[in-house]
Amino acid sequence: MKIVVKETPAALGAAAGKDAADRIRTVIAEKGQANVILATGTSQFETLRYLIDQTDIDWSKVVMFHLDEYIGLPVTAPASFRKYLQERFLDKVAPLKAAYLVNGEAADIEAECNRLGKLITEHPIDIALVGVGENGHLAFNDPPADFATPAPYIVVNLDAQCRNQQFAEGWFATIDDVPKQAISMSVRQIMKSKAIICSVPDERKATAVRNCLEREISNQFPASILREHADCAYYLDSASASLLQPAGEKVL
Repeated sequence: MKIVVKETPAALGAAAGKDAADRIRTVIAEKGQANVILATGTSQFETLRYLIDQTDIDWSKVVMFHLDEYIGLPVTAPASFRKYLQERFLDKVAPLKAAYLVNGEAADIEAECNRLGKLITEHPIDIALVGVGENGHLAFNDPPADFATPAPYIVVNLDAQCRNQQFAEGWFATIDDVPKQAISMSVRQIMKSKAIICSVPDERKATAVRNCLEREISNQFPASILREHADCAYYLDSASASLLQPAGEKVL
């Protein structure tokens, strides 16, 4: 695993975005198509901004999946991850070959999980962009995360720390507005990605970063599992890396 520490969130985002863009170009050149996973949330603002500025990427050769979506939240809601990706990415780049979004409003949630699972099985992921929650979650796999399920997409319960994070970040007017369940890509599915780029800015993530990088690999620290991946890079800023020893760029 590679750990890269930059001074600011903007620098972190540019570095993670460059890594992702370079990999997308390489995969397209080698295979003719790149299958990618995009994450959402405040941690991805700068990374996505870098990607949409790359006018030489042939987005018509990119297939996109995303990690998770709240169950029952309208796509028009400010916190909707479908809305986030549509406005912050899809509307700003040339049309993709395909964009498979998680429909948390589906009448049959199990059928939606199965639909997405079949699609992602047909499109092995080349590059996954992910983040880490304040509770160490990976996608919406809160602790104790299910490391065993082979299902690509699952229904998860959101714990109190996760829901408080979403409220504190300003996505919801009150804590009671934060849904208690979501559809999430499973841990095992994320780990099938050929390359993983994990962006984690901000001091409030420092404890989670330390737990996931320096404590035992455990479903109590879900993103710790990334240390078992053959090609994973953690991009941190000085604040999120502040509890790590030693700081700076290193390879684990």
